[in-house]
Amino acid sequence: MSSQNVIFLISPNGFSSLFSNLELVITLITFLAVFCFWLSPGGLAWALSKAKTRSKSAIPGPSGLPLLGLVFSFTTGLTHRVLAQFAQSFKASSLMAFSVGLTRFVISSQPDSAKEILNSSAFADRPIKESAYGLLFDRAMGFAPYGEYWRNLRRISVTHLFGPKRVAHFGEFRREIGLEMVSEIKNLMFKNGAVEVRKVVHFGSLNNVMKTVFGKKYKFGENGDGVELESLVSEGYELLGVFNWSDHFPVLGWLDLQGVRKRCKDLVAKVNVFVGKIIQEHRVKRGEGIEVGVDEGCGDFVDVLLDLEKDHKLTDSDMIAVLWEMIFRGTDTVAILLEWILARMVLHPEIQAKAQSEIDRVVGTNRTISDSDLQNLPYLNAIVKETLRVHPPGPLLSWARLAIHDTHVGEHFIPAGTTAMVNMWAITHSDEIWSEPEVFRPERFLEEDVAIMGTDLRLAPFGAGRRVCPGKAMGLATVQLWLAQLLQSFNWYNAVEGRGVDLSECLKLSMEMEKPLVCKAVARV
Repeated sequence: MSSQNVIFLISPNGFSSLFSNLELVITLITFLAVFCFWLSPGGLAWALSKAKTRSKSAIPGPSGLPLLGLVFSFTTGLTHRVLAQFAQSFKASSLMAFSVGLTRFVISSQPDSAKEILNSSAFADRPIKESAYGLLFDRAMGFAPYGEYWRNLRRISVTHLFGPKRVAHFGEFRREIGLEMVSEIKNLMFKNGAVEVRKVVHFGSLNNVMKTVFGKKYKFGENGDGVELESLVSEGYELLGVFNWSDHFPVLGWLDLQGVRKRCKDLVAKVNVFVGKIIQEHRVKRGEGIEVGVDEGCGDFVDVLLDLEKDHKLTDSDMIAVLWEMIFRGTDTVAILLEWILARMVLHPEIQAKAQSEIDRVVGTNRTISDSDLQNLPYLNAIVKETLRVHPPGPLLSWARLAIHDTHVGEHFIPAGTTAMVNMWAITHSDEIWSEPEVFRPERFLEEDVAIMGTDLRLAPFGAGRRVCPGKAMGLATVQLWLAQLLQSFNWYNAVEGRGVDLSECLKLSMEMEKPLVCKAVARV
């Protein structure tokens, strides 16, 4: 029988059944292909990368949900803990791969691989989120791509903005802000019988930054001239901290489902007016002969940038971006860290008493503490270090790194465009690195002097390498001085006697206390 006759013997229903079966087979093959991609170590984004063919061995890591990867790990507020648990489960502390949508990630939870990432020229850039780009930060030091413009900003920061002379110059002003906070706490205790620590230290920190950056102080609260500023800072902080789906799922980008792009555009318009007005006020003063030079080691950051704008070819837009970023990077980190420290002082009254005894012995009770006393307070400085270890404000070192070209970390191939992170929280809570890591014990830093400025990756709260925080010395000096003033002035107790302190965390842009700390501050002097 010929083939033509065979075809004619197949009924129409047979053709329909044949095509249905074929469709089922194709669907099954497609599903299996996607399923296999999903099951690849690190998930879909890694399965689609050239690392699959270039690596001798795959980087271990979870596949996550189909298409989504570990997206929901970034929406919990406890991302650092979730990623630490995954690294432990997959025995991938040195390096773990994972995906969030179409974004490839590697993360280190171990000092050696962390140092390799942070000190490598291959990871010289930061992945710029839509919110950071929308808020002008691609022209500021935090997110500007590595190159001549970034190196120029870095030189300005290290030489003129955060040099030792300038940190020392603002010491007296930091002391004044601390005394104002002491006074505000006394007033709140008189009125309410308790103090919400975060509000006091937040406004104090914001004023400290504004004096350093813009050369002026603001009054916050009802009818204060700092109301608009506080609104701008709060909105920007929220936008930078929110998980934006468009960053990892490009198809959603044009929809702006979360309204991030629109909010950034509206905020930047207000920031340009606010900061632009301050820059213009400085120009007017300089035109009238009221001029402060960089070489004098004084003046605010606006003065510094105006002195350097011609030599370094800075536009007004560049200066606005740089100054705006300074406000963000210098405000909440200090306030959040102080709140964590005071929470620990309430929880550990014996440590609080020991620190106060050291202050009384070194400073006495007849004068207030100053910057020059800090070097003689090793136990107080150990408390700051131990809090940075147990409650790092940037547990994932805040802003990640981006591979600018193909590279290797250890034996593993990392394709260009991969986002690299360091889980500092996992490192500082590892019992392979720290003795009794869950115990709050400042004495460990008296027994061993651990550098925290980026050379020892067991504790590097300010990062390391090219992108280390340039204001780390000023930030640390501020926290140490204000803590000493608050402990010299008050005994700190829980607002409700007999109740413990809730140490629950919430990771936004920084790792905050989930519930604001409310204390009783009883005057000592």
